[in-house]
Amino acid sequence: MLIGEVARRSGVSARMLRHYESLGLLRPTGRTGGGYREYAAEDIRRIFHIESLRALGLSLREVGYALDDPGFTPSSLIDDLVDQTRERIARETALLTRLRRIGAMEPAAWEDVLQTVALLQALGSENAWKRQRAALSSVEEVPVPVEALVEAVLSEADPIVAGALRWALAQSGDGALPLLAEGLGSPAADVRKRAVQSIAEIPHDEATTVLRDALTNADLVVRRCAALALGARGVADAVPTLVDMVVEQANDVDAADALSALASGPASADQITARLVDRLTGGAVDASARLRLTQALAEIPGAAASRALADLSQDEDRTVALTAAYILKMREAP
Repeated sequence: MLIGEVARRSGVSARMLRHYESLGLLRPTGRTGGGYREYAAEDIRRIFHIESLRALGLSLREVGYALDDPGFTPSSLIDDLVDQTRERIARETALLTRLRRIGAMEPAAWEDVLQTVALLQALGSENAWKRQRAALSSVEEVPVPVEALVEAVLSEADPIVAGALRWALAQSGDGALPLLAEGLGSPAADVRKRAVQSIAEIPHDEATTVLRDALTNADLVVRRCAALALGARGVADAVPTLVDMVVEQANDVDAADALSALASGPASADQITARLVDRLTGGAVDASARLRLTQALAEIPGAAASRALADLSQDEDRTVALTAAYILKMREAP
């Protein structure tokens, strides 16, 4: 079979067949009397083997190695191809994401595109200062897509840079909330914590709603962060978690401060007092926790808290009794 017919039947051009021959990949079995290349059935099979391996992503050099090495095992090469393909997909996915983010900004000129690209690259820099500067610049100079800021804050380990990113997100409006809410369901504990910390700094009603929902999150850290933020916003739903934090000595000083802030009205103060007293008299907490609960009563206004302190001043635990008596004395002082 001559080269023209081989090209027609195989779909590989005559020029490419000659190229394969020049590389040593394909050697026609013979020549005609006129010197034309003549291909046998075995040559045709080799052509299809070459094209099949190329379709898998092998280079021509790798194809030659695979076909000519008698000791070649395909499994290791396939594993390498899988890894290379994954890396290529990751690079192309990152590029697609970047293009979409830039397109969403509707740049008016190439200068806008270049500035946005520079900021996106800075957000991914290994240099913490560059990441921090990019976060601040996203508000002060060139806007950065909110998706990029959320991605950055959820992966940022440096506390200073993370603070700058949270501030930038807080200035961006409610657009970040759905993405941050998704972060609360991440399988990674660090991501969940960063998500709730970021939501806590967004001063909108929608953020408060997300934080309320976070009080039932399976992650204890998320629940505690949400409770502290809600306490500062005057949301009474946070009281049970805040009291638990006092008992468990988990940011107990901040939790007590949040309870104090919540006790702004007589009804709220009485409700908080009742819950603190329930934990004090329930018998399920140790001596140190009872002391912390007593101290938490110090900043709760109202007659109910004073009566509770008076009762505690007669407590069997001398440390609790003395603490309650001292607090009560300070409350009664002019």
